[in-house]
Amino acid sequence: MDLLLAPLLAVAALAEAVDPAHPTGHGLDAVGIALAVMVGAPFAVHRRWPGAALWAVGAAAAALQARHSIPAPVAGGGATIGTVLLAVGVAVFLTTVRLGRWPTYWLLAVTALVAGSTEVLISSADSIGSALAVEVLVVASWALGCLVRARRAIAAEALEHAAALKREQVALARTAVVEERARIARELHDIVAHHVSLMIVQVIAADRVQTTDPAKTREMHAAIEATGRATVAELRRLLELLRTEEDEAVAGRSPQPALADIPQLLDSLREAGLRVESTHTGTARQLPAGTELTAYRVVQEALTNTLKHAGHTHAAVTFDWQPHCLTLTVCDDGPLVTAAARPVPPGGGHGLVGMRERVAAVGGSLRIGPRAHGGFLVRADLPLTLPDNETAYP
Repeated sequence: MDLLLAPLLAVAALAEAVDPAHPTGHGLDAVGIALAVMVGAPFAVHRRWPGAALWAVGAAAAALQARHSIPAPVAGGGATIGTVLLAVGVAVFLTTVRLGRWPTYWLLAVTALVAGSTEVLISSADSIGSALAVEVLVVASWALGCLVRARRAIAAEALEHAAALKREQVALARTAVVEERARIARELHDIVAHHVSLMIVQVIAADRVQTTDPAKTREMHAAIEATGRATVAELRRLLELLRTEEDEAVAGRSPQPALADIPQLLDSLREAGLRVESTHTGTARQLPAGTELTAYRVVQEALTNTLKHAGHTHAAVTFDWQPHCLTLTVCDDGPLVTAAARPVPPGGGHGLVGMRERVAAVGGSLRIGPRAHGGFLVRADLPLTLPDNETAYP
């Protein structure tokens, strides 16, 4: 809009200056042409420098009137607001719209004072009338600009309020979904617990009658199978219910990783530049699925942190199979650019917290910290069997 206003008002000022209705003064010489162009040219940069553009337009209009290239606002008993004075009004309007609320009050006071004083000095006929006409033009342009700015502020506030209301509605909807999922999960948990308890009771009963009543034993085994299938179905429903959108996007339907997937994980880290070695001691034994997943996640998180904080350094992963637990150790030599040990982050990051929670969930213990000779150490002691609270039933 500014780039359109600039040539339009400059041409309008030139047209008013060559109007034969007022062939007085110096006429439209080179200075008059330059001043007429200056009436419109500042609008091209008004958005960046609104105050400076306003004073430039006002000064050019005053100079044209002082040279008598344009008529005074009040002359011959009538008021005339030509295109040059209209350009001044447009400049006042745009400046009021684009400045803040309080600067516009100073703008009104200074512009009205300067414009009125200038008209009194340069008008040769009715100077008081011309000053009043210019004052009315400035005040009207300022008032219109304040109205437009206020309407824009109200519209922006309404949009912000609508956006905030929408965000609140989305948050409330998500909260309601989470609460409903939690309620249904509690119900499914009770159902699963009941089924598992029933299965254990049936197994005990079948064990007692298997020698005296084989038919009854087969019937109980069929009931146990049916109950087990129902339990698995309820567990699947429970997991699907608790699965978030982010989990579905990341995990999809792929199976959970286990110890057998760790070599592939190490290969991918070696391709990323980490020099990592793997060592096994003792006799490997079967771990519960949850413990295998925990071991995989500990190795993954520890080596990812090594690559992130220490760079392409050397790391070692040790699997020490003991009689009652698997001791999993991940250590690195620290950053290659410095020999100083890395301090433990205050409170730990989300990855460290996640490792602690996973290890604690399977009844293990975790130790994290810097090594005495540099580098970082992560050690997890994972039991070979689940803790009692994982296998107990109500």
